[in-house]
Amino acid sequence: MRAVLARRHGPPETLVVEDLPPLSPSAGEVVVYVHASAVNFPDTLIIEDKYQIRPPLPFSPGSEVAGTVKAVGEGVSGFAPGDRVIAACRWGGYAEEVVTTPDRLVPIPAGVAMDVAASLLVTYGTTHYALQDRARLRPGETLLVLGAAGGTGLSAIELGKLMGARVIAAASSEEKLALCRERGADDTILYTPQNLKDEIRKVTDGRGVDVVYDPVGGDYAEPALRGMAWGGRYLVIGFTAGIPKLPLNLPLLKGCSIVGVFYGAFARAEPQRYAQLRQELVGWLAQGRIRPAITARYPLEQAVDALKVVAARKAIGKIVLTTRLGRGE
Repeated sequence: MRAVLARRHGPPETLVVEDLPPLSPSAGEVVVYVHASAVNFPDTLIIEDKYQIRPPLPFSPGSEVAGTVKAVGEGVSGFAPGDRVIAACRWGGYAEEVVTTPDRLVPIPAGVAMDVAASLLVTYGTTHYALQDRARLRPGETLLVLGAAGGTGLSAIELGKLMGARVIAAASSEEKLALCRERGADDTILYTPQNLKDEIRKVTDGRGVDVVYDPVGGDYAEPALRGMAWGGRYLVIGFTAGIPKLPLNLPLLKGCSIVGVFYGAFARAEPQRYAQLRQELVGWLAQGRIRPAITARYPLEQAVDALKVVAARKAIGKIVLTTRLGRGE
């Protein structure tokens, strides 16, 4: 099987594509034929050894895939060869086969394409947990989404609207904001670190926002925090623009909370709640109430090109890698 490998830590250009022996499951494991693998910003960090998870070299990046079950190990029930599944994995997804465990598999709803299914668990799962459990977003509240045209940001727009919020999308170009409006944003902000606070005040008539969804960080974090309403919740999702340092007098003055969101740690710490949220999310996908915005598909062998786009923060919507099986070859 083909796999994209990090044999040493470094930027996307250091990755190689190699042929590896096919995988076989041990007891309690499942091997999945990969049809599609989602590209996420943490993939750019893990290959440079800058992420919380540090797999031993060599390894393949990629944490969410969709495909068909190849084989199940001893003691596995509920899945059989040929089943269409979404698979979550800590790494290993940029390959034609991946090994995981049954608790990290979800049947793909009828009529849902593989690339769409591969785009669900990490981005939408993170956002679902963030808005529902960490922010406790309520109907009628105002949600500000930073980096709103990326895969994670678009999931926040979609789920925020589904949960009854007024959604303000903030992004760095008119092209990106047009996609945000297409996906349901009520208002948009063409932002810079310098204008963000004033634009928030303008679009909320001075009240501020109840929830900030921030996968960006960097110089955008403090002005977004200054745009909070009383009792607001600031969700720390990620740091595509760098890790910020925030003045802690602001949460005191605004009576707001800074809330961390680490979906992987949540899944391990609260497996029952994780399964409940995942089931609700998959139900919404089956009902057509959510729809990942896939804007680019690359062959697995061009993973370097896909990661370069994500690392440069030029991605609009979701990028997916497809294997030979996914392309019908």
